[in-house]
Amino acid sequence: MSQGLRINKKHPWDIILLTDNAPWAYFQASLGPAMSVVGPRTPGLTLKGNTMYPKAGDLPTPLTMDTLDALVDAGDVNETPFNVFIGHNLGHRVFTMSVPFRKFYDISDVANDREAGPVAQRPLDANHAKKLAVYMVKGLVSAAKMRRLVLGKEVPDDFDAILRQLGDQPYFSLQPLVCNVRNVPPGANGPNGIRGMRLETVAGETAAFKVFLSERHILWVVDGQHRRHAADMGLSFLETVRQTGRYPGKGAVLFIDKGRQVTEGEMVVWNEAWEAARSYATLTVEVHLGLTVEQERQLFHDLNRLGKKVDASLALQFDSSNPITHFIKRSLVGDLGIHVSDIEAKDWSEDTGALVLKDVVAINAIAFLNKGNIAGATPAVVEPREPTILDLWSRIVEIPEFGAERAKEKTTAAQPVVLKALAKIAYDLNFSNRKPIDADVLWTRFLEALPEMDFSHDNAMWRYFAMTDTEREEAGLATLADFLPDDRGIIANRDIGGFQGGLMRFGAKHNDIFPILSDMIRWKVGLPSRRDGQQASDPLAGFELEIPETMAQFKN
Repeated sequence: MSQGLRINKKHPWDIILLTDNAPWAYFQASLGPAMSVVGPRTPGLTLKGNTMYPKAGDLPTPLTMDTLDALVDAGDVNETPFNVFIGHNLGHRVFTMSVPFRKFYDISDVANDREAGPVAQRPLDANHAKKLAVYMVKGLVSAAKMRRLVLGKEVPDDFDAILRQLGDQPYFSLQPLVCNVRNVPPGANGPNGIRGMRLETVAGETAAFKVFLSERHILWVVDGQHRRHAADMGLSFLETVRQTGRYPGKGAVLFIDKGRQVTEGEMVVWNEAWEAARSYATLTVEVHLGLTVEQERQLFHDLNRLGKKVDASLALQFDSSNPITHFIKRSLVGDLGIHVSDIEAKDWSEDTGALVLKDVVAINAIAFLNKGNIAGATPAVVEPREPTILDLWSRIVEIPEFGAERAKEKTTAAQPVVLKALAKIAYDLNFSNRKPIDADVLWTRFLEALPEMDFSHDNAMWRYFAMTDTEREEAGLATLADFLPDDRGIIANRDIGGFQGGLMRFGAKHNDIFPILSDMIRWKVGLPSRRDGQQASDPLAGFELEIPETMAQFKN
């Protein structure tokens, strides 16, 4: 007896099980008119759903089950259908599926509780997840905007205003998450496998597969726990905004205006972003089948360690989302003509005078944000500060030999750590909460003195910590001690570099060195000491490091 599931031409939404004799029963399915479902088993899939039973009177004969095991094997009342593609990643069967953004968190989990048994994940970094959550919210707003354009609807200005505040970019996408269904046989073969059926076009070509995941088929996240947590944070943010009409001041704080009332126009944006999350915006998931914990751990290692890390300068060159990189490309490279390169010349004799992009980004991160990186920079914070920082760079390019061939051999100002010191002064005099009352006057004095300052390698100031007290007196550096961090009672790194062959080469530990250099420059150009406003025993005083939210109570 041959049998198959085919479209009933008279009623195209009804699928009838045909046999050699006559149809026994039929059922309805939500398939497009160009699709059909074929009954023969897909190799490796447990297609329990294609078995039909003869009628007994007006009712079909019920399925007989002798044991509870048979009941479990027959399926689950709460099964959810998913259309998937079946592939064989290096020979191992996997599902590739698209899951609605809002649904993925509900059907997945992360085994990172060490008390719960063997795990294959690392601890969650809340800060990293929060940055991803902001990215996802931006993506949802962008998706809602694109949907309006596709439907031919007008796009209110609030869409662009919110994207601008969050940090707009030309494209949004998330890499696939990698999961494993644990409690099934390898490849989901045999008993306790996953039910499914093949979906074909009317031409008989395989279009996809429909599989049925029950409550026990949890998608255990192998790679992507931060994306999963970020998705939940993004949804929590949208729910809070929609329910309270205010931007959250704690918890999922993903928007700069904490606690502010949401305007009517902004609420339209957030409602449509929420609609995108629950309907047409999806996450792509690669699902492995029946891996052991040991196999999960190996997969986690391979996914995270075998890939080659992209060079920071190359990645930043391609980044169009961050306002600081925009400033660098538009103002520093475009307007001032500063030469920026992806490759650093290790040999100073081969120095072309170009600055490495990753160093320029780090310098501007200090100048704009007083941070070690540009993560989290938003146009709302950066754009008002651009004229001030542009003034700084306009003076830097006037320093003799800056940007010239073999610049590092001719001036210490060509070394990134010195530029970070200048950036630190720029932040302290313009954007710090502890800036002096006469900060504007001091800033003008600093800019005027900068091109005239002695940045030569012969300047004895750079060798202060290598000198004796007598040598400091003879070099006229005795009063510099009042500006430098107090060494009493602490163990700190004061090895800022070495003077060899007539060249002052500053060390690689920039975070330890640039605050000290900024104190030296303050003394040299006649600015007040940082001690006038704060204790300088910590060379990083006032410098904001990235601290996980779970340790926020120790931040201050």
